[in-house]
Amino acid sequence: MSVVVVQHASAETPPTVRRLLASAGLSTRTVLLTDGADPSPGLSGVEGLIILGGPRSAPPADPALVRDALAAEVPVLALGSGVRLLAEGAGAAPYSGPRLPADDDRTVELTPAARTDPVFAGAGRPSPGLRPAADPLELPAGAVVLASCDGYPEQAFRIGASTWGVRFLPQDETAPALGPWGEELLGRFAALVTARAEHTATRAFFTRRADAWEERFAYQTPAYESAVSRMRLAPGRRAVDLGCGTGRAMPALRAQVGPAGQVLGIDVTPAMLTAAARHGRTGHGHLLAADCTRLPLPGASVDGIFSAGLLDHLPDPHTALREWARVTAPDGVLLLFHPSGRAERAARHGRPVDPSDLLAEHNLRPALESTGWHLEAYEDTPTHFLTRAVHS
Repeated sequence: MSVVVVQHASAETPPTVRRLLASAGLSTRTVLLTDGADPSPGLSGVEGLIILGGPRSAPPADPALVRDALAAEVPVLALGSGVRLLAEGAGAAPYSGPRLPADDDRTVELTPAARTDPVFAGAGRPSPGLRPAADPLELPAGAVVLASCDGYPEQAFRIGASTWGVRFLPQDETAPALGPWGEELLGRFAALVTARAEHTATRAFFTRRADAWEERFAYQTPAYESAVSRMRLAPGRRAVDLGCGTGRAMPALRAQVGPAGQVLGIDVTPAMLTAAARHGRTGHGHLLAADCTRLPLPGASVDGIFSAGLLDHLPDPHTALREWARVTAPDGVLLLFHPSGRAERAARHGRPVDPSDLLAEHNLRPALESTGWHLEAYEDTPTHFLTRAVHS
């Protein structure tokens, strides 16, 4: 797992940053901001981003990498003057105006929102030696203030669920130590990066491909329609397209459950859901960003789950199957599908069929039976893979 540390060429990466990341099992890669260049070609293999400060005189940097990280919900932590790049990448106006006068008597206090924040929760009062930043700042739209100070701009904030800006930690061209409070904060951020690594990689991979996904795989639409027909849901039932991507199965699900039924498309990548909406899938059902192993649905609330190309890519498929059983009503249907068979996919990647593959029948059947499902049909042909199971 890797974290990219973005900094100006004249800055020095504090050894504390590398040590705390390494203690969480994270390697670091430094990207230097020079001459306003785009700092990186992409986010492949990156689980987190840390933006350190640099001299106020440094040239402005292209925030393309930051915009990409925000779109893919890669965890980002900007410290000190590194918040400038974060704010601009998030769409806020660039810093302008004079610095406010320094006041050594003012201290930073956490806001009530910090108590439930994924990184700030449990943090004590910031050290008295951490003085407020005095640069004017326009917060990005929707930002949640986590630390502030009377008469000074907001000192720390969160954007969405994965991005933090902390202005009062003194990261500048001299790169002093973070201090105990800053080290504790960075340690919690590193732990969050590690915990979210699997989802971060998924979002980064599919965010880059979301815009072209529908056109690239449009030829598979008849195969999806045929697979959905095997669910045999009655009109008025409730169906979920799980790991829906651009929602290619949603029109067929809507046709099956009829206008009185309910269709929900769920995916962990917001960019895919944006593409789904652009292609009119909201006309067939609702779209929801969620983790398929922690579904925000009541127990026994759906009658059928359609899932294409998802289960065998999950780090803990047994947990996922149990969760899918939890939300499915008795005798509800689970249909696992892929528009090509296991042998064809293995050959495409230049490898033999793996007998330990979860989707092999001798592995999938016990996995289903032990998590609340009864296998009714198993097909692994050159043209498709399909499994139909019923909630037992």
